[in-house]
Amino acid sequence: MPGFELFGKEERDAINEIFDLNGGIVFAHGFDAMRNGVYRVREYERAFADVMGARHGQAVSSGTAAIKVALKGLGIGPGDEVITQAYTFVATVEAIFETGATPVIVDVDDTLNMDPAALEAAITPRTRAVVPVHMMGEVAAMDEIMAIARKHDLLVMEDAAQALGATYNGRHAGTIGHMGAFSTDAGKTLNTGEGGMVLTDDEKLYENARAYHDHGHEYSTTLGRGEEAALCRGFNYRMTEIHAAIGLAQLKKLDTVVSRQRENKAKLVAGLEPLGLRFRRSLDPAGDIGDTLVFYLADRERCASVVAAMREAGLGTKNLPDAIRWHFAKHWEHMLDDHPLYKGRVSDAWAPSADILERSIALPVMVKMDDTRIDEIVTKLSAIIRSNT
Repeated sequence: MPGFELFGKEERDAINEIFDLNGGIVFAHGFDAMRNGVYRVREYERAFADVMGARHGQAVSSGTAAIKVALKGLGIGPGDEVITQAYTFVATVEAIFETGATPVIVDVDDTLNMDPAALEAAITPRTRAVVPVHMMGEVAAMDEIMAIARKHDLLVMEDAAQALGATYNGRHAGTIGHMGAFSTDAGKTLNTGEGGMVLTDDEKLYENARAYHDHGHEYSTTLGRGEEAALCRGFNYRMTEIHAAIGLAQLKKLDTVVSRQRENKAKLVAGLEPLGLRFRRSLDPAGDIGDTLVFYLADRERCASVVAAMREAGLGTKNLPDAIRWHFAKHWEHMLDDHPLYKGRVSDAWAPSADILERSIALPVMVKMDDTRIDEIVTKLSAIIRSNT
């Protein structure tokens, strides 16, 4: 999955250019007389938005920051309810809490993304926004989600942290709703070490997000930075020039990363199909970035037995089940149990999601997997599955 697999001379040269071309100005703003016209964050925002087909991009310091900045750009705050899903990285719900809003967490279905029926059932007069999360490279049911949102006059912010490069009916993940949030940390398709991006086609939402991510700065075209007014209460979620320079180099490799992942996933599927496994349901197989192969077993006990055998055989998993506590809301008592909506029911909530997730196994699909490694995985896993029937 990660872009770090293709880290090389291009990224090193991009970093060195910051020092060679502008004397080492790594702050994204100001210092105009010293930086020789080099503004890598601006370039990266424009290039990222262009690749994804969006009008505006706002680079930020992390994927978590991107979620929060996007929500603040939408005007989410105290008194609002924001619906998201039970299977997501913990940051999605953390960011909703950080805005002062209440996260309303609904079940996923066998796509491992938001169940549209569960979404509609959770809407109340206080619901303001929906955050569908495109987990492990597959886009959620955005046609249905957007139709529900329009019906109830709700805002939609896509958490596309795990789906950079994915498409749904020809549109990039993160560009279908009102805003989209991306992560570019060390485990993502495009890797800047740490970083995130917010996309939108709406000028006003972009201005809101831009101001909030930088202490409320208005970004005047006529005044110096120190003379600018503050448009809102904000915070510091700025990206540095170094991270943006790496992002520009990585962005050029995005098509290669995704195409290789798709090829390698297809080979794994072909090798494992004779086992009769039930694979994750995909709403747009052609749009999947191919970084994960998920299959379901009949029950939790068989799943645990297979995973134990996989570990002994040197086969890893990705999030399911190894990091499920960070990706499934029923394990987040530390964050939810003191909230009136969830107190005393966290560990028993989201039974439909638990039934799917707790018998799921996710295989990581790497960019540099060669046929020898793919054959090894298929051979070992086939033997394990057959011995655990």
